[in-house]
Amino acid sequence: MIKTLAIQNYRSIINLTIPMGQLNLVTGENGSGKSNLYKALRLLAKVGEGGLVRSLAEDGGLESVFWAGPEQISKRMRNGEVPVQGGPRKTKRQLRLGFSGEDYGYAVSLGLPKFGVAMPTTSETLFKLDPGIMRETIWHGDYYRPASALIDRQDNAIKCRNGRSWEVINFHTSSFDSLFEVAANAVQTPEAFLMKDRIKKWRFYDHFRTDQAAPARQHHLGTFTPVLHHDGRDLAAALQTILEIGDAEALHSAIDFAFPGSSIDIERTQEGRFILYFYQHGLLRPLTASELSDGTLRYVLWVAALLTPRPPELMVLNEPETSLHPDLLPALARLIRYAAQHSQMWVVSHASRLIAALEQDEQCHSIRLEKSFGETMIPDIDVLDLPAWHWPK
Repeated sequence: MIKTLAIQNYRSIINLTIPMGQLNLVTGENGSGKSNLYKALRLLAKVGEGGLVRSLAEDGGLESVFWAGPEQISKRMRNGEVPVQGGPRKTKRQLRLGFSGEDYGYAVSLGLPKFGVAMPTTSETLFKLDPGIMRETIWHGDYYRPASALIDRQDNAIKCRNGRSWEVINFHTSSFDSLFEVAANAVQTPEAFLMKDRIKKWRFYDHFRTDQAAPARQHHLGTFTPVLHHDGRDLAAALQTILEIGDAEALHSAIDFAFPGSSIDIERTQEGRFILYFYQHGLLRPLTASELSDGTLRYVLWVAALLTPRPPELMVLNEPETSLHPDLLPALARLIRYAAQHSQMWVVSHASRLIAALEQDEQCHSIRLEKSFGETMIPDIDVLDLPAWHWPK
């Protein structure tokens, strides 16, 4: 389980260190920074896929994701005694992302080439504004200490701990390559290999499509599907997989709880396509996915996602209440609480009924965001309650 998440200089987030629990609920007013926190976590997940720098470029590049305000907001600025204004920078501007788990932690710092990140070539290049990885570190324990570091990457060089000394294992790492891409070896660097595998398995779901052309409404060839695709294209196959090797009783209960007297069934055509049938009390025939309302289809998609027979270590849901009737939100909360028994959950929501239902769970850890002078903050967390965290220098 992730115990601490740390983000620095990402859009409205100047510096946040967030303690995490088994079920994490992120709330706040519109514009408070919920989406930025979600995007930062998703960007961190790209490390395991080898697409961190590319994803950052697609997000507009470092200049667009950097904190746009002054380097420091003084007390006099907050009191209105002087206008909010910038000045000469005293530190290098870096985007930093990191987390620590129950055994290992990881942090990455990204910057522009002019701050020392070596480019893959010394000749003139048109890629000189590409973001580059300046520092990466994997350590053992709750937070980074030089003595607890196991693998350390600075600019082009990657070194790993060998007893009481260090051994350089790569001298020529490109600025756009993570250590997970070039030094995740099960024998030489098992910690990197393990961390990469963990991060790759994090699962994100964000706004299932339910329009008439949505993949979930179409009939697709079915194969064994323990993990629902992020666009829901394999919905029928995922449901059938749950019925065969997952918790079929929980699936039927989730449908009946939300729609009393209703049930689902999956049939396979001669061509191998899977068809979802939704039986509803009072109707003479079942409805297919193409006939379901947006809200009903979206709820069935959440059933398939949250009752997965292959739960990940971390599952992240961004505003799962979208298009759902308020009466369905208690049923959705029931599903999320069930999933939290098997995965660490991160839920971003502003639906009061869903929030109230989730907060009834004893293990729910609420994180309420506020924005002050453009900066995202967590006012309910006291300084003494913050977990220990140190960025590698």
